[in-house]
Amino acid sequence: MIPYKTSITLDRTSKQPLYIQLTNQFIALIKSEVLKPKAKLPSSRLLAGLIQVHRKTVVATYDELVLQGWIKTIPQKGTFVNADLPLLKSQKISKTIDYKEKNKTGFSFKKQVILDRTFPQAYDNDYMYINDGVPDQRLAPVAEIAILYRKLVGKKSTVKTLGYGTTYGNLKLRETLVDYLNNTRGLQITTDNLMITRGSQMGMFLTAQLLINNGDYIIIGETNYSSLDTTFEYANAKILRVKVDSDGLNTNAIETLCKTYPVKAIYTTSHHHHPTTVTLSAKRRLELLNLASTYNFAILEDDYDYDFHYNHAPILPLASHDKNGNVIYIGSVCKAVAPVFRVGYLVASKTFVDECAKLRRFIDRQGDALLEQAFASFIKEGSLDRHLKKIVKVYKTRRNLFCKLLRDELSDYFSFETPKGGMAVWVTLHNTYSWAAVETEALKQKVVIPEWQRYDAIHSKHNAIRMGFAAYNETEIYELVRRLKKVMAIIGG
Repeated sequence: MIPYKTSITLDRTSKQPLYIQLTNQFIALIKSEVLKPKAKLPSSRLLAGLIQVHRKTVVATYDELVLQGWIKTIPQKGTFVNADLPLLKSQKISKTIDYKEKNKTGFSFKKQVILDRTFPQAYDNDYMYINDGVPDQRLAPVAEIAILYRKLVGKKSTVKTLGYGTTYGNLKLRETLVDYLNNTRGLQITTDNLMITRGSQMGMFLTAQLLINNGDYIIIGETNYSSLDTTFEYANAKILRVKVDSDGLNTNAIETLCKTYPVKAIYTTSHHHHPTTVTLSAKRRLELLNLASTYNFAILEDDYDYDFHYNHAPILPLASHDKNGNVIYIGSVCKAVAPVFRVGYLVASKTFVDECAKLRRFIDRQGDALLEQAFASFIKEGSLDRHLKKIVKVYKTRRNLFCKLLRDELSDYFSFETPKGGMAVWVTLHNTYSWAAVETEALKQKVVIPEWQRYDAIHSKHNAIRMGFAAYNETEIYELVRRLKKVMAIIGG
């Protein structure tokens, strides 16, 4: 008989019942062959005395082990380890898990190098991040959304939404968004043209998977949203790039490529080009729509920050002028409210939306119907508009301060144009300096500059990155610029 007194350790302070602890330890002993097949186990009375537990605990343990098939009880003979258990073809299992060994895989699988990203490690709270242009989550109307959520879950009718639902998204939110987008974006759509997604990235992934056959051509800017690059590379697209100037994507260059290649799609962040923040001009918008009609390609319009404009009214999206069904329009409320609320939308022709809904079933069975219904109320009651009106004023003030300080304190090192909207500034570092050197020194001053290389996918050495301002209040902006100034002073000697 094995030394049960020393082999079994029970934690009486744990919330896990003693019989479950004992069951799991018996399983570990069997798997590690300390208890071999056919080994006889002590009687419940004897084991209870050895490990100082109530006999009922041991009886419950043995019952559980029998139910799981680890042991067998033979009347008038006793309790034995199941003789039919196969031996595990592995190293002996110890009670202490080696987590390094857990990192090994016992099978082959496809690894995608293009999916590799170097995300910043976590730093202490006194570090500051140069972000890509993200909202200030402290301004999120969490309390208001929570009230709507509580009202919703208190209704008896809500029970109907707790089961499996449609892959198109909650109907109430779809109807609400149709009205909202028709009124604010100039669209002319019905619920047949819209499906709910978990943020805009899901919409872009679905689109890429359905648009691209192996080796199809897609046109993007020389500077572009890096996650979209990866999304289309993952779909095995061949990427063609065109220059981006102060008027956005160069449509003459697009037409030249269309005459040479069978272009399947073009991706654009028309309102504020990502990453440079420039706006696609009215002339080029119309030219792009005409090219799409002529060459039968899709336009994937990612309107990621339509709501954030400071100098003039927002420019209506390409989708509002689309007469031929070429535009796939994607957006979300994640930046407007908070990234944690994964509510986005994809707008396109009914046939394309239907196909997206089919595919979505196999990667995400459905969205969060309760959250979607709460957001329907949030939008319908005017709360989203009130929230946007408030935070646009806040972000405009922060943009003005950030740009003023950059100009006053750091113009010897950086150049930029004040963006007309959005949450970030496209900042060019003078060629005397490198971002690699800035990154290293910045970390010493507790400023993190993550993944700055992603802004120059074609290695053109434009020496620019996005600097987000929206997530920092005025005091924090002063502190961030102070640290950056110290960094540059050290680098500049």
